[in-house]
Amino acid sequence: MAFLDNSGDIILDAVLTDTGRMRLARGDGSFRIAKFCLGDDEINYGSYDKNHASGSAYYDLDILQTPVLEAFTNNTSLMNSKLISIPRTSLMYLPEIVLNTLRASSKMHTTAPSQNTFLVAVDVDTEKALSRAVVDGVINGFSVSKDTDHWVRLDQGLNTTEISANERLDGDLIETQYIIEIDNRFGSIWDRNGKTSAKVSFIDDDNIASYYLSYNTDKPTFIRDLSPPNQDGTELPQVIAGPRGTRLRFTIKASIELSTNNYLFDKLGASGLTITGTSAAAGTYRYLDSVVRVTGATTGYRVDVPLRFVKQV
Repeated sequence: MAFLDNSGDIILDAVLTDTGRMRLARGDGSFRIAKFCLGDDEINYGSYDKNHASGSAYYDLDILQTPVLEAFTNNTSLMNSKLISIPRTSLMYLPEIVLNTLRASSKMHTTAPSQNTFLVAVDVDTEKALSRAVVDGVINGFSVSKDTDHWVRLDQGLNTTEISANERLDGDLIETQYIIEIDNRFGSIWDRNGKTSAKVSFIDDDNIASYYLSYNTDKPTFIRDLSPPNQDGTELPQVIAGPRGTRLRFTIKASIELSTNNYLFDKLGASGLTITGTSAAAGTYRYLDSVVRVTGATTGYRVDVPLRFVKQV
């Protein structure tokens, strides 16, 4: 990895994605650059100093002199913070996507050493042990269609008390499309009732599966409107303090590879995990840590949801 000197001229360094390079390698003349994306992963906007003693010309000096990473092609490591264009200049707040763990059905596990993560039970024995122990934050990843007590929920909107939650969020700030990314070797995305599997849009060369969910086609299975007058009182409590847009809910089904053998646990995970609960959960577990990444295609906001796939030894 190298750095680009941006102390003088502006340097634009662009590379093709893995998919772009694959299509270029075909050599059949069909390759066309149709889309590009800009990002600012390196920039810490907290460095903006409006109280700088030397005046306004120095407010953003540290930001402008921040070394910029050279572009590279690994899609799992770059473009984590995508830039979006909003033509309006009067906005005081930008929408956020926030993980809602306030309801019993969407709590995370809170006990060390697996606190602040979702536990995904990968086989029936693990499900039985953890459900009998009444352990919070457990997703039944083996029998999602039979037991849907737990799922992942994210709410979207303006997370500020300066604007009443009873106000309707402006249409161009409402998230209408979500991109869910998960390692395809570990699991897949299903609706919270465990009846509908989300359709995989693309699996890249790193085995990351992308699911594109749209408000128009995936409502109310995955996405629901949270803004007035359609807000349902049963959706409380909320984590978005101001006007709300949409809500995304899904669960995770463990892959057959994790359910039926220990190869991925042995290669990428570890063993010896203990989970606090009643005696029903006693014993040790194999575990494998991962994340499911949720990105708003409209707003560009991204949330990484921590997962720990577990299997009773």
